[in-house]
Amino acid sequence: MKTKGVSKGVWIEIFKYSLKTAVKSIGHEKWINFLTVLSVSIGLTILCSFILINANMSTALQRWAKSFGVVVYLDEDISREGEEILKNHFLQDADIEEVKYISKEDAFQEIKRTLGSNAMILDVFRESPLPSSFELKLKNALQDPSRIKEKVGQLQKMEGVHEAQYGEKWLSSLNTIAKTIKIGSIVFGTAIFIAVTFITYSTIKIFLHRRKEEIETLKLLGASRSFIRLPYLMEGFFIGTMGGVLSSLAILGSYSFIMYKMVEFMPAIKFVMSSLPSMIYLVIPLGGAVMSLTGSFIAIGKIRY
Repeated sequence: MKTKGVSKGVWIEIFKYSLKTAVKSIGHEKWINFLTVLSVSIGLTILCSFILINANMSTALQRWAKSFGVVVYLDEDISREGEEILKNHFLQDADIEEVKYISKEDAFQEIKRTLGSNAMILDVFRESPLPSSFELKLKNALQDPSRIKEKVGQLQKMEGVHEAQYGEKWLSSLNTIAKTIKIGSIVFGTAIFIAVTFITYSTIKIFLHRRKEEIETLKLLGASRSFIRLPYLMEGFFIGTMGGVLSSLAILGSYSFIMYKMVEFMPAIKFVMSSLPSMIYLVIPLGGAVMSLTGSFIAIGKIRY
């Protein structure tokens, strides 16, 4: 039964035996396997929920970042020609995506509309006390706080520019949140991977202990390492895959419930939640299989041969 130099037909027979043994073991040890599958499913569901929440938060942050801009206030004595020069410069700047000119009169009227019935307090001004300005929308690639600060510093040095303002604290907070989400996803994902791997490892280790005499008998009969270990790897694969399938069904059910039932009471959810790609329901079982296979592989390494 040694595998060295064995034919393809022998490998097929070993595979059939391992598959039959794994299926038989799952049925025989149904309760411990059920609890393991359930534990793997819960772990994957928590992980996927966390990833989904982070994905939606990242999407929301990106949506907010797109509306970010810089307001450039012009000198009071700047000429019309000077404004045109600045406008052309901004339009040709590779870092600027959109340029909007706001005259001092338009700014004054906007304040009046904002004040509403209290706009009468502005009647003391015969003309607009506000400066003309440009609202600049920067490209997404420039959303790093340090790069924007450098860019704003360059704008403030331009002739005819009185001041350039942007939401420095707001942008820094947004950037910090995005980085925290990314780090949290990595840490949480690693923790779940270790947890699922350990769960499968513990289950397979129990099976190895219960079948210790059977394994020793196979060794005496000359069974190869692959012949002895393959059934446990298959069992771990089945456990992870079934746990992943249950997790996929749970995610699909929860997402459908939120989008088709809860949206009736909270319509804003539809605009916040991103749609799930269909591929995710195949990736989850695959991820569960990989995690459980890892745990099984570590466990069978304890078999002395």
